[in-house]
Amino acid sequence: MFPDGSVEIMPTMAAVRRAQELGLDLILIAPTAEPPVAKAMDYGQWQYENKKKQHEAKKKQHVIQVKELKFRPNTDDHDYEFKKNHAMRFLKEGNRVKAVVQFRGREIAHVDLGKKLLIRFAADLAQVGSVEGQPRLEGRNAHVIISPIKAIKEPAKTKDSPAQAPPAS
Repeated sequence: MFPDGSVEIMPTMAAVRRAQELGLDLILIAPTAEPPVAKAMDYGQWQYENKKKQHEAKKKQHVIQVKELKFRPNTDDHDYEFKKNHAMRFLKEGNRVKAVVQFRGREIAHVDLGKKLLIRFAADLAQVGSVEGQPRLEGRNAHVIISPIKAIKEPAKTKDSPAQAPPAS
């Protein structure tokens, strides 16, 4: 295919010559087709436009991160509330939260306290996040992962749609 929109079946050398006359590159699009399909275009311009499209697509992407909050089995209420508020903010931003309870020394004998803390944490965040599985103990750490709940978006109101006026009497 040529820039003017014409489609022709011709030998490869003739297509190369015609593309060179127009100052373009001959690019093979479907080499396995019978006959092979090629297109005459400015390859540098094509690369530039592709790169620009990829950059625009990347700009609109949101990468989900896993934010980690660490607790101890005997974490104080104020510290717990402070970390819970951070977790709420992370979930509202669309990130996942991993809550970890670290056991040191003899604290490992009280795994039940750590699991209760994680269950309480997950229950407190139930309105903004959903729990992925039960709290698990791995080595000296117990953890639970909480994912954000997809918020139901209200339909956007447009200026063009007429407002419903009360019926005239």
